[in-house]
Amino acid sequence: MVSLVDLDELKEIIDSAHGDPHHILGLHEVEIDHKPKLVARAFVPQASAITLVDAKDPERRYPMRKIHQDGFFETLIEDRCKWFMYKLELEGYNTSWTNYDPYSFQPVISELDRYLFGQGTHYEIYDKLGAHFLTHQGIEGVLFAVWAPNARRVSVIGSFNSWDGRRHMMRSLGSSGIWELFIPGLNTFDQYKYEIKTKFGSLVQKSDPYGSFSELRPSTSSLLYDINGFKWSDSGWMKRREKEDPLKGPVNIYELHLGSWKRGAGNSFLTYSAIADELIPYIKNMGYTHIELMPIEEHPLDASWGYQVVGYYAPSSRYGNPSEFMSFVDRFHQSGIGVILDWVPAHFPKDDHGLGRFDGTALYEHEDPRKGEHPDWGTYIFNYGRNEVKNFLIGNAIFWLEKYHIDGLRVDAVASMLYLDYGKSDGQWVPNQYGGNHNLEAVEFMRHMNSVILGRNPNVLMIAEESTAWAGVSRPVEQHGLGFTVKWNMGWMNDFLSYIEKESVYRKYHHNQLTFSMVYAYTENFILVLSHDEVVHGKGSIVGKMPGDLWQKLANLRVAYGFMYGHPGKKLLFMGSEFAQFDEWSEEKSLDWFLLQYEHHQQIQSYTSDLNHLYLKEEALWHDDFTPGGFEWINCSDYEKSLVAFLRKGSTEKSFVIVVCNFTPVPYNEHRIGVPLPGKYKEIINSDDLKYGGSGVINTGTISSDEMPWDGRQHSIGLRVPPLGVAMLKLAE
Repeated sequence: MVSLVDLDELKEIIDSAHGDPHHILGLHEVEIDHKPKLVARAFVPQASAITLVDAKDPERRYPMRKIHQDGFFETLIEDRCKWFMYKLELEGYNTSWTNYDPYSFQPVISELDRYLFGQGTHYEIYDKLGAHFLTHQGIEGVLFAVWAPNARRVSVIGSFNSWDGRRHMMRSLGSSGIWELFIPGLNTFDQYKYEIKTKFGSLVQKSDPYGSFSELRPSTSSLLYDINGFKWSDSGWMKRREKEDPLKGPVNIYELHLGSWKRGAGNSFLTYSAIADELIPYIKNMGYTHIELMPIEEHPLDASWGYQVVGYYAPSSRYGNPSEFMSFVDRFHQSGIGVILDWVPAHFPKDDHGLGRFDGTALYEHEDPRKGEHPDWGTYIFNYGRNEVKNFLIGNAIFWLEKYHIDGLRVDAVASMLYLDYGKSDGQWVPNQYGGNHNLEAVEFMRHMNSVILGRNPNVLMIAEESTAWAGVSRPVEQHGLGFTVKWNMGWMNDFLSYIEKESVYRKYHHNQLTFSMVYAYTENFILVLSHDEVVHGKGSIVGKMPGDLWQKLANLRVAYGFMYGHPGKKLLFMGSEFAQFDEWSEEKSLDWFLLQYEHHQQIQSYTSDLNHLYLKEEALWHDDFTPGGFEWINCSDYEKSLVAFLRKGSTEKSFVIVVCNFTPVPYNEHRIGVPLPGKYKEIINSDDLKYGGSGVINTGTISSDEMPWDGRQHSIGLRVPPLGVAMLKLAE
C-alpha cells in the first residue's frame, strides 16, 4: 500500500521540523475513491510495532504499518469513517506499553485565551501556559503550553519519552506564538523541558517559564506538579485581608532568608515544614506582624540569594515541594502572621535553561543589549513594551498573591527599571523617544500592574524598593503615581546609619542627618528598613556599625532601634539584627544562634521583643504614619546634646507617646521637655533598663507635669534621660 502522507510533510515529521504535527499525525477522516474512510499515523522512533485499538471496543484492533525506518507508522481503516477515541499499543526493544495518542486531541487553549495573552490582559495566564493536569475529551493527562513565537518547532521532552524531541512535537496555535500538546498518562514529579528548534536551525532545551516545580539545582528540569489540590485552612485570615487595610494598623516586618535563618545537621537546608515549626513561635514571641522572605522563586545559584530567578512560578525545591510551601503560608496565616515575598521583575539571569533567548531570539528581553542587559549585573532586562512579557510578569504577581495567598510583594530594584541609564555609562543605553532617561515602558508596566493587582486585591502590600527621588512611587495611578502602596525609605536608612556610625562626640555636627527625614516623611508611604543590604559586602552587621566599646555598641543599637520604632513609617528589620549578631550575614550558614548563650545578646533580643510588642500595643506608634497629623516635634534643635524629643499621636487627644532619644553617653537626671497636656506621665520603655544591659537611668513611678512653659508649650515635665538611650512615656491612666 502506498502511503497517504505527503512525502515533504513526512520528511518534516521525521526531521522534527513540522510546525503542526497534528495535521499529519493522529486519526483523520479522508476520502478515497469518493468513499469516506479513516487514516491513522504515528511517529514513535522507539517502537518496532504499533496497533491502534478502539478505546471503547478493544476487540476492534488495527495493526499499523511501518512506512519509514525512523519510526513512522500508518494504517488505513476502511471499515469506519467517523473519528473515535483510541489507544496505541506499542512494542519496542524488550518492552511494550499502551497509551492514548497525544495527536488524537483537539486544542485546549482557546482563541480568547490567545487574544487576551496577546493583549497582555490574560491575568490568569498561569492556568493556561505551563504544564497542567486536567481532563480533556474525557481523558486525564497533562496540557503543555509554551510561548515561543519565533520557533520552527517545539517539543516536550522528558523522563517519559527518553528526552527525545521527535516523540512529542507540539502544535503551533497560529500567530499567538503559543505551542501546546496534551499528553495522557503522565505522573507527578515526571521531569520535562521544552526542546526548541530555532529559526536558525539550532536546538535549545529550556525549563518551563510557567512551570510550578523544578528539580533541585544543579539539575534544571521542570517537574510535573498539580498545585490546585491543596486544601487551605486560612479562610479567616483571607476574609480579614479582604476587609482590612494593613496600612491602618501596625506593620512590623521580619526579613529573612530561608536558607540561612537556621540550618540542619551537616549544614543542610531545613524544609518548609521544619522552618515553620521553629519560625512561627519565634515570630509570635518576638512580636512581628509579618515575615518577608528573600526570593524563594526557583533560582540556580545559592549565592544570588534568590535574586537571579529562573523559575518565576516555582517555589524553590531547596526546601520542599509547592504544597509544602502552601502549607508554610497557611500555617503562618493561622497564627496571625502575614507573609510577604521578595519579587524580581527587574532582570533575569543568562543561564542556558532559563528565559534568555528563549526561542533563539530575544523574546523576554530586548535584542539591543543597550536596552536588554545590565552590564554590571550580567543579566537581561525584561522587555516591558511587549504585551506577552508584561502578561507573564503581571500574571506572576497575581499567581503568588492569589494561588499562594501571599500578602504582599516587595518589588526588587525598582530604580533599575525606571531609568534607562541605571548602572550604565555613556554609549551603553538608548534614550527614550523624548530624549530622556526614563524607561516609559517600565513606568506604564508598573502602573498597569499595580492597578490590576490592587483592583483585585486592594489590601495586599505592593512594596517598592526604590532608591531615588522619583516622585509618587506610592501614590495612586490616577494621581500620576506608580501605584505602589508603600516604598522603602532608603533616604532615612542612609542618613541614619551615617549618623549612628559616627562617634558620639561628632554627632552634633551632623544633627540634620537625624532630623532631615521629617522634611520629606509624607511625600510617600514609607517603610523604615534595616535590611539584608546593610549587613553584607563588607558593611558589617548593624551592631558592628556602632562605635565605642561593647557596652556603647549595644547601647547605640538600643537607641537606634528605639528611634526607628518611634519615627513615622512602618518597620522592617533583617534577621540576626534582633539579637545583635556581630558577624556579617552569610547565605552559606545559619545565623549565629549560639550567641544567645551570652547575656548581652539575650538582653538585646529581649529588648527588641519588648519594643515590638510595645509598638503593637501603642496605637500612637502606628496610627498615622503617613500624614503630619501623627507626629510632632517637641524639640529637634538640641544638637549640642545630640538629643531629640517628639510626639507620636493616636486617634484621641490623650493617646500619644512621647519619645526622647539621647545619642551621647551623657545621662541627664533633670531634663525638661514640653508636654501637650497636664497630668501624670509614666515611662513605658527605657532602653537603659538594667534588664536590657543598660546602666539603669530610668524613670520609675509617675512624673507630674508642671505649669512651666517649655518647648513652646504651657506644661512640661522633668525626666531622667538615659545615656545612649531612648525613653518613651505616655499619660498614666
